[in-house]
Amino acid sequence: MQGPNIVVVGAGFAGVEAARSLERTLTPGEARVTLISPTDYQLYLPLLPHVAAGVVTPQSVAPSLRRMLRRTALVPGGVIGVDPGAKVCVVRKITGDLVDMRYDYLVLTPGSVTRVFDIPGLAEEARGMKTLAQAAYLRDHVIAQLDLAAATSDHDEQAARLQFVVVGGGYAGTETAACLQRLTTAAARRYHPRIDPGLIKWHLIDVAPKLLPELGEKLGESALRMLGDRGVQISLGTSVASATKEEITLTDGRVLPSRTLVWTAGVAASPLVDSLGTETVRGRLVTEPDFRVPGLDGVFALGDAAAVPDLAKGDGSPCPPTAQHAARQGRHAAKVLAAKLRGQPTLPYRHKDLGLVVDLGGHDAVSKPLGIDLKGAPAQLVARGYHLYALRTGAARFRTGANWLLNAVAGDDFVRTGFLADRKGTLRDFERTDVYLTRDEVTARTRAMA
Repeated sequence: MQGPNIVVVGAGFAGVEAARSLERTLTPGEARVTLISPTDYQLYLPLLPHVAAGVVTPQSVAPSLRRMLRRTALVPGGVIGVDPGAKVCVVRKITGDLVDMRYDYLVLTPGSVTRVFDIPGLAEEARGMKTLAQAAYLRDHVIAQLDLAAATSDHDEQAARLQFVVVGGGYAGTETAACLQRLTTAAARRYHPRIDPGLIKWHLIDVAPKLLPELGEKLGESALRMLGDRGVQISLGTSVASATKEEITLTDGRVLPSRTLVWTAGVAASPLVDSLGTETVRGRLVTEPDFRVPGLDGVFALGDAAAVPDLAKGDGSPCPPTAQHAARQGRHAAKVLAAKLRGQPTLPYRHKDLGLVVDLGGHDAVSKPLGIDLKGAPAQLVARGYHLYALRTGAARFRTGANWLLNAVAGDDFVRTGFLADRKGTLRDFERTDVYLTRDEVTARTRAMA
């Protein structure tokens, strides 16, 4: 194929939508499109709590890139550094080999990683919910705690294994605590007669004063009440002071004997941003309204790693790092690139948020579509309808809908797969935040290869 090479970094919502739209917008001879991703699927992050709870299978929320992209070259690996001057990105293939790839236009959509803090024991003991492997691992881990609690005669060990702590009162943390609380309660009642379901304790911890503040006070209070009615203990204005293998100490002085710490306290832009040496806002690349990164020729950034101005708000703030914005930015980026290739003016990105949905499992949900407050079954219907719409392939929609129906009718078997049993399950294990190159390392590499 002829034409300039457009390299898209990352197969999240922004990256895949950009590549799909470029295929539809450009003729085969106008440009080559290359997508670099360590996975061969687009992960639908909002349903990871359902994967952890066994409500849907992993394959359902991982639509195949090959189903969606027909003219895009797929490179199995991750970009760990960029030299904008040489127009080269350093790719770490899934084999561990490093290769240099030249580009004419670079679309940076590396996404985000779990935000961590310098808390004693956090790096060693916390589990995340950012990848498909983490969701599968967390499911195995939680079910294992029930099995081990049922098998022990030590009351203190049983109590510790049945106490679970989730940190983060946003969407990921709230939905994870809600879905896994339903899993443990149902599993204890169906298959563990030696476990009193009343002994199972789920804690949702957040340093913020309110739960799900983006939904507004009314719906946030509704979600708080729904979870409280199910026995989830919510502690606001609190965080983790330290963690060990056997207990978690909170900043309010409480010590919780527990073998499970789930960390979902926000996200940070991919470490790849650091190699570019350009201006950032809270770690996200500053961009123009048409995604151009100032001072870097041919480089565009969007999605979670980019601070794209939110023109719909008009207050100078960047777009929030949501799937809704990322997908729409990806489609708009394709229009921008097509205009650049054809010598036409580019248009700025503008999108008004259409609303938010939070699925708490069962009939519990809170949603705010188009500014309308919903809770309970109507909110659940809106939430699941939105998820089916947002999944990118018909096969994924069918699998997810069938999984929901099967789970509602037949329940779960609460089986541990065991394929990740030899992994400690730390954030670094799964998110690989330690493989990125510094700006100086990238420059030295590209000069040596010249």
